[in-house]
Amino acid sequence: MATSTRHERAAGARAAATGLTLFAAVMLFVAGVLDLFRGIMAIAQDDVFVTTPNYVFKFDLTSWGWIQLFLGLAAIIVSLGLFTTATWARVVGVGVAALLIIANFLSIPYYPVWSLTLIALYGFTIWALCVVQRDSRTG
Repeated sequence: MATSTRHERAAGARAAATGLTLFAAVMLFVAGVLDLFRGIMAIAQDDVFVTTPNYVFKFDLTSWGWIQLFLGLAAIIVSLGLFTTATWARVVGVGVAALLIIANFLSIPYYPVWSLTLIALYGFTIWALCVVQRDSRTG
């Protein structure tokens, strides 16, 4: 009976790990696509961005667009690795999501509400990738 309970717990842990990894993969993919689009908008110098004259971390909008574009592409690529439950993708996913949180923090004056929304999405992604215990990983 104890062995059966242990196997049921292990199966439940594997299911949770798979579910959280899938959640992180989807969130990283969606947020990466959104950052990719925001990068394209900034490169095109669209008028949807707010300009703040006295911001400490002021960047050229075109340069900022390229940064967002490349980080968005990295997030998309890593999310595809997460769909295969690759261990490298979990580790790199945390790093890419952390970089994107920093990038979105620095771009708050240009697109404030969207930056805060993406910071929350990337925070949930990091949580989902880090909460699974080592012995319950699926790949």
